[in-house]
Amino acid sequence: MPRILAAFTGASARTLRLLGTALLLTGCSQPSTLQEIRDEGVLHVITRTAPSIYVETEDGPTGYDYELAKLFANELGVKLRIRVADDNTEILSVLDKNYAHLGMLGLSSQPDTIGQYHTVATGITAQSILVYNRDVERPESLKDLAGKPLHVVADSNHEHRLTKARGETAELQWQVHPGLDAAGVLSRVESGEFPYAMVSSNELDLNHVFYPMVKEAFAVGEPGELAWFFPAAQDESLAKAARQFLDTLEADGTLAQIAERFYGHLDRLNYVGARTFMHHVENRLPKYESLFRDYARDFNMDWRLLAAIGYQESHWRPNAVSPTGVRGLMMLTRNTASHIGINNRLDAEESIQGGAKYFRIVHEKIPERIPEPDRTWFALASYNVGFGHLEDARRLTEGAGKDPDRWMDVKEFLPLLAQKEWYTKTRFGYARGHEPVIYVQNIRRYYDVLARLNEPATPAPEQEEQIVQMEESQKAGVLSDRLKPDEKLRAGLPAELGMIPPTL
Repeated sequence: MPRILAAFTGASARTLRLLGTALLLTGCSQPSTLQEIRDEGVLHVITRTAPSIYVETEDGPTGYDYELAKLFANELGVKLRIRVADDNTEILSVLDKNYAHLGMLGLSSQPDTIGQYHTVATGITAQSILVYNRDVERPESLKDLAGKPLHVVADSNHEHRLTKARGETAELQWQVHPGLDAAGVLSRVESGEFPYAMVSSNELDLNHVFYPMVKEAFAVGEPGELAWFFPAAQDESLAKAARQFLDTLEADGTLAQIAERFYGHLDRLNYVGARTFMHHVENRLPKYESLFRDYARDFNMDWRLLAAIGYQESHWRPNAVSPTGVRGLMMLTRNTASHIGINNRLDAEESIQGGAKYFRIVHEKIPERIPEPDRTWFALASYNVGFGHLEDARRLTEGAGKDPDRWMDVKEFLPLLAQKEWYTKTRFGYARGHEPVIYVQNIRRYYDVLARLNEPATPAPEQEEQIVQMEESQKAGVLSDRLKPDEKLRAGLPAELGMIPPTL
C-alpha cells in the first residue's frame, strides 16, 4: 500500500533494497489488505455527497452506503474514516492511486471496469432514467432524441448505456457535465436549461420531490446492482470480507431494513402534492415556524418532524375541521385536547403545543427496545390510528413470523386491520389500517424536504487546494483526519436548496 511505503520516504533506494532482501531471507511476506487494515485500525473510505450515499447532518453523517460502511468497520473492529470527494471522477482517481481502501460512488459494475476494480454489490438496484422538462414533448424512445442534446453527469453508468444504444441510434449525442451531480442536473431540467437528461433511478427517487417540473420518460438499459469499488492494486481479502458481511446482512434482514429506512417512503408525493407543499412552505410555514421550533424544543423533538406532522394533518391551516370533528392545525380530537389540557383547538399556538405534547406521550409508549428511527415511525402510526390498533398489527406481524419491532414488517400488516378475516382476531377490531402507512410515508417525505431546505450548506474551499491536501495527507499515511469538517469537498447543489436532508 502507498501509505506503507510512504513511511520510508527518507530512506535511500539502497536501504529499501536491503530491507526487501532481508524480508525475503527471513521468509516474511506482505500482509493482506484486510490484515493491514486491522493492524492500522482504520478503514479508509472515499465517497461523494449524495442522499443515496453519504450526507452530513446536524445529527452526524448518514446515508445508505455510509450506514453499511459503519457497520462493516464495526465488524472489522476498526475506525471508519470518511473522505468526501467532489465527484466520481475524483473518487476513481483516488482508487486508481490506491489511496483509499474502498470507494462509494453510487455506480454499478460495468464491462469496462472489470479488471480495473474489485466490486461488491450493496443491495440497491438502479436503472438509467431519461427525464425531461414538462414543457417539452415527451420522448417515447432514444430515437426521438436523435440530434437533440442529452445531459449526463461524468463517470456514471449512463455513458456506458448510451454508448451501447448508439449502435441502434447513430445520431444520439450527449453532453457530460463533470461539475454537476444528479441534483444539479435535475435542477437544470427543472428550469428548462436542460430539456432532456439521464439520472439514476435511485437518485431520481430521492430528489424528485424537489423538482416537480421534471418528468420521467423511460428507462435505458437493464437494471444493475450498485456496488462498492476496491482498488485493483489491493488483493481481494477486503472485498471478500465485505461480500461475506453484506451477505450476512441480507440473510438476517438488516440490509432490507436499512434500504427501507432510506427508500421506503419515496412514492407518496406526486407532482401536484410537491408543488402544493413547496408553495405552502413559502407562504404558510413562516407564520408558524417559530411555534414549531419553540414547542418542539420544549418536548425534545425535531421541529421539522413536528412541522411535517402539522402539514400532513391540516396543510398548516389553523381553522381546519374534519367531518369527524377533529380540528385545528394539528387536528386534535376533543378527547385528546381535553386530556392534554388544550382549551381552544383552533388557536394555532395551543394546537401546536398540544400536538407536540401528545406526540411525546405517544412516543414514550413505544417500547424503548425499538431503535430509532423505527420507534418514531411507530409513534407516528400510533398518533394516527391509535396505540391499540398499532399493537394489534404488531401482534399479527409476530404471529406471521416477522419482526414486530421493525416498521418495514409491521406496515405490511396494518392494512389487514380493515379486513374482517383479520380484524376479528384482534383485540381492538376494525381500523382503516392503510391510512397510518400512508400517513407515516407522507410525513417522512415532508420531513426530508424540510430538513433539506433548513440545513445550511457549508461553502467548500477551492477544489485544487483540497486535492493537494488530500494527496499530502495520504502520503503522510493519513487520509483526512488533519482536515476539519468544513474543509471537506462537497458535490454542488442548487444554492437555494442548501444541504441534502438526513433521511431518518
